[in-house]
Amino acid sequence: MKMRDLPGSVLFACSQNAVRSAMAEAILKSLHGKHIYVDSAGVRASEVNPFAVEVMREIGLDIARHRAKTFDELLDGSFDLVISLSPEAQHRAVEMTRTMACDVEYWPTLDATAIEGSREAVLNAYRDVRDSLLKRIRERFPAAPKSAV
Repeated sequence: MKMRDLPGSVLFACSQNAVRSAMAEAILKSLHGKHIYVDSAGVRASEVNPFAVEVMREIGLDIARHRAKTFDELLDGSFDLVISLSPEAQHRAVEMTRTMACDVEYWPTLDATAIEGSREAVLNAYRDVRDSLLKRIRERFPAAPKSAV
């Protein structure tokens, strides 16, 4: 896939915009900077999850100031691609895009907030979500070779 084949704008969507979609937004922004407009939203808004902040810092990305927002709060409602990470968000994304030319992809992603156990067990669940998103995003949105930039 060439840079010109990448979408110009991507929305990541999940249930609360506090873990999965916030992570995905930060990862894609870190890989493609200003080449792709990236945003995220949730069906409902919640505060960014402290475990998500912690595991993202482990890879050098700071999402501590991420402000969760709902679909209704999006400044730009027009995207080339919406990637939903939860069943609830997939339903909302399909509704939202009925009247626009926009692709929708569903990437079922573990809800790490449902994991219980020791702090380390919970952190490992968040790391698994982060790492799976990182892998999938790198595959779906390959970076340009350094010589081409």
